[in-house]
Amino acid sequence: MKIRIGSRDSALAVIQSRMVMRAIAEAEPRAELELVTMKTTGDRILDQTLDQVGGKGLFVKELDQALRDGRADFTVHSLKDMPMELPEDLPLAALSERADARDVLVLPLGADWLDETKPIGCSSARRRLQLQRLYPNMQVAPVRGNVQTRLAKLDAGEFSALVLAAAGLKRLGLENRISRYFTTDEMLPAAGQGILAVQTRRGMDTACLRTFHNANAACCALAERAFVRALGGGCSSPVAAYAEVVNDTLTLTGLYVSEDESVVRKGACSGRKTDAEALGCALAAQLGKGG
Repeated sequence: MKIRIGSRDSALAVIQSRMVMRAIAEAEPRAELELVTMKTTGDRILDQTLDQVGGKGLFVKELDQALRDGRADFTVHSLKDMPMELPEDLPLAALSERADARDVLVLPLGADWLDETKPIGCSSARRRLQLQRLYPNMQVAPVRGNVQTRLAKLDAGEFSALVLAAAGLKRLGLENRISRYFTTDEMLPAAGQGILAVQTRRGMDTACLRTFHNANAACCALAERAFVRALGGGCSSPVAAYAEVVNDTLTLTGLYVSEDESVVRKGACSGRKTDAEALGCALAAQLGKGG
């Protein structure tokens, strides 16, 4: 049995795909595994912010096509980078256990203080909005590219610091670059942050992913993505959501931001983890109407 795994060609994407391949190899020792890498439109267009060029779908378009035409049987994504609406013919096959979901501050190599004459670089409206509240005297500027490209720009003096996802840095073995962890109260993560998603085409046998899939992470993802989807959020929206499961109880925290960013509301709700999607929709309705 041959199984082809589709991946973006960045170092982080390949590491994450190999994590999935190891889980498949443990579940199906006789499977022949092949990694198929490709550059997506989102990887190629680096001189504009994502909301200017089409959003998160730019990171999955080529991988989706590879699934449809049989060049890949499964594709691996950071769930936070996936569109909120997925094609019916390309369902999610599995979601990983959640890694560290926090955002972190990264200073230039050798620096131990924040240079207020240079902007903080970040890649999303969600981070920008929350950074402006944490560092009201600092400028925030967009930065694109893979993690290594962003770090090179930082170390070359373009930024005072970067805000990145802890999970990605840790998977790359770059945990030593982290200067500060933001609590989820300070910086609410993107929906799905820290979770890997495996996508497939309809009708594929997904039994090989049985040990990779994490039920609690799936409940958190369902609640978070339902919250963002209900508010019409996507790549260009500062909307954020983070859920945690303790025993059978799921607690969801959400951030609502009006289109002109003049209204910002944060709230939380709890309920049974089996009601994850309904909890996401209920919190969105509550915050969207004024809490």
